[in-house]
Amino acid sequence: MPASVLERVRTLESFVVENEKSARAFLSAVEMPRPLQELSLATLDEHTPPNEISSLLKPLREGRSLGLLSEAGCPAIADPGAALIEAAHREGFRVVPLIGPSSLILALMASGLEGQRFAFCGYLPREKADRAKRIRELEMRSRRERETEIFIETPYRNDALFASLLESCSERTRLCVAVDLTLSSESIQTKSIHEWKTAPPRIGKRPAVFLLYAG
Repeated sequence: MPASVLERVRTLESFVVENEKSARAFLSAVEMPRPLQELSLATLDEHTPPNEISSLLKPLREGRSLGLLSEAGCPAIADPGAALIEAAHREGFRVVPLIGPSSLILALMASGLEGQRFAFCGYLPREKADRAKRIRELEMRSRRERETEIFIETPYRNDALFASLLESCSERTRLCVAVDLTLSSESIQTKSIHEWKTAPPRIGKRPAVFLLYAG
């Protein structure tokens, strides 16, 4: 992370985090100038009731800065932190984005697919028939709009999604599979569906981003 971002983080005493354990590990790694037990960490995750989000802004109401830490690496992008940002805007607080890694953008950067027009489509349906239908819809949209479609999956369903992509898409459609981004085991490959079928890999339970382009 840029030195300017780390310097800003070290000035904060209050944070809203998605996971307290990993947040404390991160704050320890960036060498916060005060003991971690003196920092205030409040949790915001997918289980946080909507009516409790406003209360997380208490430090701002008291005149103190508040940091948002995300498990996604890039707060509020495919991340529950978006609700906190929305609440901050409603109350007129200034929101300052700091540079952090976004697996979605990193994958797009390295995919070689259309970067002028793209859409993040989140998670695809869990059921096989619904998932196949959604894949065909996205492929048609990609072809019509000349747009890269980006989506993700829960790691233990990666291989099922990949199999559905091979079954549902045209052989000429290009697919990028970006796995373990920013880790030493990082793998980013873009091939046509036909090429993927000749040697389909097993992705396994690893964080992955899928990018499809049929334009």
